[in-house]
Amino acid sequence: MEVFLEFFNNLSDPDWIVKHGGLYLLLFIIFAETGILIGFFLPGDPILFIAGVIIANMSLGAAHPELTLLYWISLITVAAILGNFVGYWSGRFFGHRLLKMKDTWYFKKEYINKAQAFYDKRGGGAIILARFLPIVRTFAPIVAGIVEMDFKKFAFYNIIGGIIWVGSLVTLGYLLGENPWVQRNLEYVIFGIVLLATAPVIIKLFTGKKKPVGEPVSTKEPEEV
Repeated sequence: MEVFLEFFNNLSDPDWIVKHGGLYLLLFIIFAETGILIGFFLPGDPILFIAGVIIANMSLGAAHPELTLLYWISLITVAAILGNFVGYWSGRFFGHRLLKMKDTWYFKKEYINKAQAFYDKRGGGAIILARFLPIVRTFAPIVAGIVEMDFKKFAFYNIIGGIIWVGSLVTLGYLLGENPWVQRNLEYVIFGIVLLATAPVIIKLFTGKKKPVGEPVSTKEPEEV
């Protein structure tokens, strides 16, 4: 448990990340949060911003720093897209088994129901919007698989959402990463960015028509909004 807590606490430290896997660690975290059921607790948004900070400091003095930025964004985007594909197929083939599972510390049916409520309200676009919502982004592709959303449509929204999510947060971290004030107050900056990114979507979600949390997941794909 101590090792786990130490790992989680150090995920906001760019220097620690570089020393313990760097890009490979970032790729694993993004893939796990978007593709593995128990990865919902991983901090995807902060990790993407920190990736930009790392790139900014790596690129000091480099002839073409934008190439490094593009390279990292491309690989991380692929990890995010593949993660959602894994989530979709997990929901497609194992979704009904998941719904029969008892609640545990890492899985609660409430997560699935919240993701479905968000998905029902926003249609396919929820796959894009869910990228900016912790927990929901892990379970949204699973719900899409459970309701058997058309794979081509899911793939389209998955790819677009992955590009927007990764590209925006990594680029923002890159642009601000060399600023001394940002480096000194990195945790506060990350918190503010995550809040700004998620607040509009959360407000729209909870101010709209609410769906009872206990209502079971439907297997019928919702109409596009």
